Amino acid sequence: MSEKKGSAFKNVLQSVFATGAILIAFGIALYLFINVMGNPVNFEGGNPKGHPMPGNYLGIVYKGGYIVPLLMTCVITLVIFAVERLITLSRAKGKGRLNTFVFKLQNLLSEDKIEEAVEACDKQRGSLANVIRAGLERYRDLQKDTELEKDQKILSIQKSLEEANALEMPMLSRNMVIFSTLAPLSVLIGLLGTVLGMIRAFAALAQAGAPDALALSTGISEALINTAFGISGSVIAILLYNFFSSRIDSYTFKIDEAGFSLTQTFAASLKD
Repeated sequence: MSEKKGSAFKNVLQSVFATGAILIAFGIALYLFINVMGNPVNFEGGNPKGHPMPGNYLGIVYKGGYIVPLLMTCVITLVIFAVERLITLSRAKGKGRLNTFVFKLQNLLSEDKIEEAVEACDKQRGSLANVIRAGLERYRDLQKDTELEKDQKILSIQKSLEEANALEMPMLSRNMVIFSTLAPLSVLIGLLGTVLGMIRAFAALAQAGAPDALALSTGISEALINTAFGISGSVIAILLYNFFSSRIDSYTFKIDEAGFSLTQTFAASLKD
């Protein structure tokens, strides 16, 4: 019951963190859009409604309109959660190289040094160490058990590993949905800005007499800037998602490898 309450509390904290991060990202984006990009010094005549100064990219991006802060929010949110993932996965990795730790565990298990293996897990402090430690504790208990059959003992240690793994996996995969969601969302928001910009451009062309050159250029700028911003945000999200997914898969593989070694060593010890 306490584990369920702890898990529920962590989920609430996670939701609060995610919501707060998005709101903070939007606040930062809106501030930058209005006060930095919309600064009068970025425009001819000091008028944000006019043309940007030649070569002034802040002013050029500002002409993308109020869809730009939404796209900036997506990018800033990606940065926030990328930092969160780096910190979390660094903690999940623990101390030292995982390959070295797995090799050390295999050697200790082959020599039946269970206590030394438990101590090594306590020092490593990663997700892999947490899973294997749970298996080692069950391993130690089953060695003293004289009632269970061999197959039952093997299933019991496998179950212990699976349960420990199930507790670690949510932490490893947490917030990955943010990257997979923002990848298409950035493109869609960018397309929305593109459509709004083209509407403004065609509205300028539809005016009687000579077209309003300022309105026409503003509409085209809005369309192109939002397209570029949306695609950029999507590319960043996809790259981050693939990067972190590969790291999670690597951790998961090493956990499975170490768990398999532990189970095989235990099964072999029962034959003696």
